[in-house]
Amino acid sequence: MARLFALDQNFPQPIVKVLQDFQADAELVPVSASDARMAELDDWQLLLALHHHERPWDGLITTDSSILFQPLELSVLIQTRLTLVVALEAGHNPVKATGLLFAHLAGICKRTRPDEAQLWRLQRRTQAHVAPWDQLKTVAEHQNADASGLFAAHRLNDEQLAANPLA
Repeated sequence: MARLFALDQNFPQPIVKVLQDFQADAELVPVSASDARMAELDDWQLLLALHHHERPWDGLITTDSSILFQPLELSVLIQTRLTLVVALEAGHNPVKATGLLFAHLAGICKRTRPDEAQLWRLQRRTQAHVAPWDQLKTVAEHQNADASGLFAAHRLNDEQLAANPLA
């Protein structure tokens, strides 16, 4: 069964609509689409309104990380047993926040429970690049081999390297 989440206004709806066609785990409804008055509520009031709404809301998805530091909002979250998903580290980039959400959405939906309040902080830190030689050494270790030997066995000769496969 698809989870039902209210989506704050910071997620671009054209992108959400396109991506939603490729996942069946959740129904994402803009906050203002279920009741226009909800867009005007404080976060704690919005959580409470979702809890009392006729539809069986699973929670709220937002990019507003300030909610993580609000005792009232966190207390209401605990009491209503809703799930709160916060896309962190997206800055003010709604496309990045949307990508972060959809990268994690299926897993969140599988773990969300109506009897337990949950808080998901979505983040993806950019890691430094990995040198291909270091990765080859890792492959060699898994194969109980030497990286130099693996490279020698799989490297292209000069003629192969010079030949364009599309020519």
